[in-house]
Amino acid sequence: MKILRIIIPGIVIIAFLTVMARVSADNALAAYAAVPIPVMPAQNAAAASVDVAEVELEGNAVIAPIEPFVPNDPYMDRQWALTHIQIGELWRTTTSGSGILVAVLDTGIDKGHEDLIGKVVAEVNFTDSPVAGDVYGHGTHIAGIIAAYSDNGLGVVGVAPQSLLLNVKVAEDDGQCEASAVAEGIIWAVDNGAVVINVSIEIREPSAELEEAVNYAWEHGAIVIAAAGNEGSQTPVYPAYYEHCIAVAAIEPDDTLALLSNYGGWVDMAAPGFDIYSTLPGNEYGYKTGTSFATAYVSGLAAILFDTLADANGDGYLNDEVRAALENGCQQVIGFEVGYGRIDAASIAGSCYLP
Repeated sequence: MKILRIIIPGIVIIAFLTVMARVSADNALAAYAAVPIPVMPAQNAAAASVDVAEVELEGNAVIAPIEPFVPNDPYMDRQWALTHIQIGELWRTTTSGSGILVAVLDTGIDKGHEDLIGKVVAEVNFTDSPVAGDVYGHGTHIAGIIAAYSDNGLGVVGVAPQSLLLNVKVAEDDGQCEASAVAEGIIWAVDNGAVVINVSIEIREPSAELEEAVNYAWEHGAIVIAAAGNEGSQTPVYPAYYEHCIAVAAIEPDDTLALLSNYGGWVDMAAPGFDIYSTLPGNEYGYKTGTSFATAYVSGLAAILFDTLADANGDGYLNDEVRAALENGCQQVIGFEVGYGRIDAASIAGSCYLP
């Protein structure tokens, strides 16, 4: 006799069975995680279907409600974006980016922050600042959105709470940045194992050196994810505009485009970027708004997918599968032009085979 647990949002079915079962490949919610994973109640979750080929019942099935596990991080109720993108649907079935290296190219990271201690495994400084840490307060905020610990009784929760970080300081302590520094940072990140490269930076003019670095990352199996910019226009910024980079716009809680966000056919997708609560230097927390922070949500999703998807085309890399999953999992947003639409973890979970 065996016990079969089939988990459907809000319900657990426990049956005492002798069982030979086949779960359909497209039913992500029926996958089982090997380690405890944080789960959030999903918004508007559709009922899951489970395809069981053969089941011999030896007893009675019991259907009982189950309360999804919610992390105990005290400021999670300020993180509206996590619920909005339905991240719980990926947390149910994955290891939340376990061990995946995400490079944060920014103003530095406060690696001693209580919610980020141990997350930064390597760092480099391409600026004139005497420190690789975060004086400006931008990079630490990005790092928390992506990778802050889950269920540790502190602060906030990252999208991919089991991922790890590379601190790649490319912006000066006043927030200014040169294209050459970003290009150097991308190449360094790839050479040091990053598969997700978050660039919450906009360069106003095109740069051949920067485009070559983005292409280098793609050719070596990594994805560069960059902010679409905060001018409220359709004017491209870089590296977001480049073909092998994912350009991210910002939305508000009602799915309207944030007033400051750039948009247009060159922008690939949108994510929450208004009143985003995350980590700040000195064990602080606070709100920020902009496409920088929307970009971090996409990077967190990418980290989870790198830890989850298989190399479907056998090219030895996962960046093409990850990009396709992000794009195909977007929800169309009415009223503005932003590529594939708004990121949605539940759609990704429902459309991908998550082993």
